[in-house]
Order: sequence, then C-alpha cells, then structure tokens
Amino acid sequence: MAKSVLITGGAGFIGVNICRALLAEGHRLSVLDNFSQQVHNTNNGLPLDIRSHVHLIKEDIRNKTAVRQALNGIDTLIHLAAETGTGQSMYEIERYFSVNVQGTALLLDVLQNDEVGKNLDTLIVASSRAIYGEGCYQCSGHGTVFPEPRSLNRMLSGDFDLHCPKCGAIVMMAPTEESAPFQPLSIYGLTKQVQEQAMLMFAKTRGINGFSLRYQNVYGPGQSLKNPYTGILSIFSNLARQSQTIEVYEDGLESRDFIFVEDVAAATCRTVSYRGNFVGAINVGSGESVTVNTVAHEINNYFGGCSDVLITGKFRVGDIRHNVASMTKAQSVIKFVPSVSFKDGLRQFLAWVEKQPLEDSKAYQRSVVELQEHGLMMNRKD
Repeated sequence: MAKSVLITGGAGFIGVNICRALLAEGHRLSVLDNFSQQVHNTNNGLPLDIRSHVHLIKEDIRNKTAVRQALNGIDTLIHLAAETGTGQSMYEIERYFSVNVQGTALLLDVLQNDEVGKNLDTLIVASSRAIYGEGCYQCSGHGTVFPEPRSLNRMLSGDFDLHCPKCGAIVMMAPTEESAPFQPLSIYGLTKQVQEQAMLMFAKTRGINGFSLRYQNVYGPGQSLKNPYTGILSIFSNLARQSQTIEVYEDGLESRDFIFVEDVAAATCRTVSYRGNFVGAINVGSGESVTVNTVAHEINNYFGGCSDVLITGKFRVGDIRHNVASMTKAQSVIKFVPSVSFKDGLRQFLAWVEKQPLEDSKAYQRSVVELQEHGLMMNRKD
C-alpha cells in the first residue's frame, strides 16, 4: 500500500538513497532539508533522477512553520535530519544539541499539539551505533562485558585494547545487540541517544509504530567527499587520489562495521511497509568488522598505491576501538539481511569516486588541526 512519507534531511547521502528505494515501491514523498554547506557544499537541490517526483521544502528542522507545513497529510515520518561527526561534536556542542535534540523536540511538539500529526502511523528515526560507546566484548573469565571508556594513560602508552572491568584482562570484540546499555563517548552519540529515546517514547505513548534504526558505518556512491569531519572511506579516497599520506590512528587494528548505503535504504523501506506492531531499536549493519588499516591499504592500492599509509599512534578523544553489530533482530523483525559485501561495496564506491572531481587536499588536515587546538587529538608516547 502506498504511503505518504516525509523524510527530514532527505536530501543527504542516506536520504537520497531512501528516496529512490521508496519511489520504486510507489510511495509519495516529501523532503525537508536545509542543505547544510558542510554536507552539501554549493549543491542545493535533489538529484535529477528523483527531483520531479519529490516535494522539496528547503528549510531547517528548527523552523516550526516549515515543519508544520511538511508534516501536513503524511502518515510516515523518517527523521534523518542531524549534525554528524564524532570529533566535531566535542567542540561544536551547542550546534549539535540545537539541531539533533532541539530539532527533534520541535518536530515531536508539532506532532503532539497540531492537527497535522493526526494521521501519523509510523515514526522512523536514524539512530547510530555511537550510542553504545565501546559496545559488547567477551572476557575469558567473566563472559559478556560492556567496558568503560578506554583509559587515557593506557592509550598514551600505546595500549589501545579494551580491558575487562572486573579483572582487567584484554577482552575480545563481540556483536553488540540492541539490549546493550547506553554508553556514548561523544556529544554526537549522546544527542543520538536523546533523539532515539524521545521518538520511541512518543511512538509508544501515541500507540503507533516506532523504529530506531541504529545505522553502523554507512558508505557508498554519492557519499560526501567534501565533508572532512566524517566518513573515513571518503577521507582516505581523497588523500589516495592525490598521493597524500594516509594517516591511520591508533595501531590500525581498530575496526568498524561498514554497511552499503543501498542496504541501509532497503532496511529502512522494510520499516515503512511493516504490517505488525513494533516500538524499539534495530541495528542496521553488515554484522562483520573490517580494520581501518585494511581499509586504508585497499583504497590506496585501488588508486595505484602512491600514498604512504602511516600508522601514527595518534588517537581522537571519543573514538571507539571496535564495532560489529548483531543482526539477529533485524533478520527476525523486518526480515533484513544485507546483500552487499564490503569487498563489492568498496569497489562500487571507489569506481564512483574515480569519476568525481578532486577535492581540497588540505581540508582534512584543517579538521585535524581543529581537534588538536581543542585538546581532542592525542599521540602515543613512545
């Protein structure tokens, strides 16, 4: 059955892919997006292939009049609008809370107190694995544990591993389930936690479906190559194409769960068409982890291997060590199984990158300097 869907932040990388997937299923779409310069640069419109099929409202999520207009007549809301970037969030604190928390509060306030929200039957919010902090690990002596943030002194000495909070032994990464405790390590993660809890509370109180989709590390063609604050695949690609040194933090063995953007769109579509009753969180990832060092070398090799890949021992305050999502709940609730392997997805992404114009090679370094100036970038003491 065709639904009337509003996607906040729908002109971004993930949003555009969700638009394409929903249009293919026959849904009616509206998008509210402020075209933030950090994400969109000078682009201020939707891609040509979807432009004539989507009602676009160019406004900020904190504009109540625009939000009220956008919500009129919709029955499904996908809330993607947010500031992203773990490191930047640690010093742009007011902006991250304003957009991510206050913007969500305004959205829910209109839904609660205005007639435009009367037909709403499904809320979907883009959450993040950042709300878990370090997530789930296994200790040989104490089983499943959820470690505290890594000790600054240990990291300065070059010990980047996680340790059991009970015995101090090094622990091994395990898939993190949705039942894991909230332990965000960054302002970004904290704001996503508040977003998620507010949206799900509203859905439960209203008696409608509510999905918090905890996206892992999303990548793919169309990802911003201009934003130096997020997306290591984009950052490494920009450096490799210009034969610049690729600096890998910590010891290079830190890992992430990368999920291809078309799989993210497919999972999101399944929540739109879900016919049961559900309020809760669902991981959207691949269920596999890849080390950052592996990513750096794969990208460098694709572009001719002209960059030096340097393991620096540097580390950012607020970064996690490892990440792999448990996909059991996604499979059981929305019948979602990712279809694109990291190897195939990376090849598609890099083939797309190769066709794009070169970006400012110094933009990423400027973002690193900002972290250093705010005391958020440290270096192992040899």
